[in-house]
Amino acid sequence: MTTYGDLSIVPRTLLGPGPSDVHPRVLQALAYPPVGHLDPQFLNLMNEVQELLRFVFQTENSLTIPVSGTGTAGMEAAFANFVEPGDSVLIGVNGYFSERMVDMAGRYGAVVRRLERPWGEVFTPEEIEDALRAQPAKLVALVHAETSTGALQPLAEIAGIVHRYGSLLLADCVTSLGGLPVQIDAWDVDIAYSGTQKCIGAPPGLAPLTIGPRAREALEKRTTKVPNWYLDLTTVAQYWGAARTYHHTAPINMNYALREALRMIQEEGLEARFARHQAHAELLWAGLEEMDIGLHVEPQYRLPTLTTVRVPAGVDEMAVRKTLLERYNVEIGGGLGALKGQVWRVGLMGYSSQQKNVTLLLAALREILGR
Repeated sequence: MTTYGDLSIVPRTLLGPGPSDVHPRVLQALAYPPVGHLDPQFLNLMNEVQELLRFVFQTENSLTIPVSGTGTAGMEAAFANFVEPGDSVLIGVNGYFSERMVDMAGRYGAVVRRLERPWGEVFTPEEIEDALRAQPAKLVALVHAETSTGALQPLAEIAGIVHRYGSLLLADCVTSLGGLPVQIDAWDVDIAYSGTQKCIGAPPGLAPLTIGPRAREALEKRTTKVPNWYLDLTTVAQYWGAARTYHHTAPINMNYALREALRMIQEEGLEARFARHQAHAELLWAGLEEMDIGLHVEPQYRLPTLTTVRVPAGVDEMAVRKTLLERYNVEIGGGLGALKGQVWRVGLMGYSSQQKNVTLLLAALREILGR
C-alpha cells in the first residue's frame, strides 16, 4: 500500500490572473475550528459578511450574499435565476468570459444575441442602445473587468440606456471587486457577481453576488422554476435571510476567511485600496515599456488589476512562464482563446498588489529576456 508524507507546497508569488496571494490574517481566520452552519456564532458572522459585502459592492441591496462556489458559480446563479426559456438576452462578447456567458445563457434556454468587439476593446453606450433599439432584451450582460483581455468596460452610462429599454443589466465583476470602483447603486446595476480569489484577497471558493430591486421583482415573476436547485436564489435567500431556513451546508471556514479579507478592505478604505492597485499597475506598465514590451489594451480601458502583456516576437511565452516559476517562484498566466500564445496575463490583485512584487517580476523578466 502506498504511503504519503506530510503535505509540502512550495510557496509562490501569485502574479497571474488568479488566485492571488492571501494575507496571513486571512489564512489565520481560515484555520479557526468550524462550527455548525446554523450555530448562533455562524449566523452572526453571516450578517457581518453580508454587511461587508454591501460595503465593497457599494450597495444597499438586501440580497447580497456569498454563493457557495467559485466565481463561475456566481455567473451560473446569475443566468439560472434570471433567464427563462425563450428570453432574449444580449451579451457583449469581447473575451473568454463573455463567451462563457453565451454558453450558460443558451443552456438555460435564452435566445442569445451577440454584440461583438475584438478582444481587448470595450463597448460604447451607443452600441448598446443601437442593439436594444433594433431588438429589446430581457437581460443585457457585460463583463466589467475581462480577465482574459485586461480590458475595463465602463458601466455608468450604459445602465440608464439598458433600463430605458426595459432590460436588466448584469455585470461580471470577478476581477474588479475590491481592486477598483464597483458602484452598484450609483451605476444602477441590477445583478453583479464576483469571486473571492482575486482583488478581495481570500482563497477561491465563494462568489459574492448582489441582486437589485428590479432583478428581485423579475425573479418573483418567473413562470418556471429556477432550473438549478443548488443556485436557486428563491431558496438560498431564505438561508441568508431572517428565517435562516436550511438550504445547504455552507463552507464555514471559507466564510471566516472572507469576513477577514473584507474587514481588511474596510480597514484600508476603498479609495486607498483603489489607489494602491492603480499605482502598482502604473509601475508595472512603465517598467515593461522601458523594456520595449507592449501592452494589449489601450491606456484608457486598461485594468489596473490585470495587465495583458504582448509577448515579444521570437520569444517562447510558455518557456518564460516556466522559468519564472522554477527559478523565481513567480506565477503569471498565459493567454486564453483568441489571445492564446500572444500575451502574458499579469495580475496585481489584493495582497499580491505590492511594489516588491512588481520590482521582482520586472527584474526577473529583464534577466530572462536579456533586456
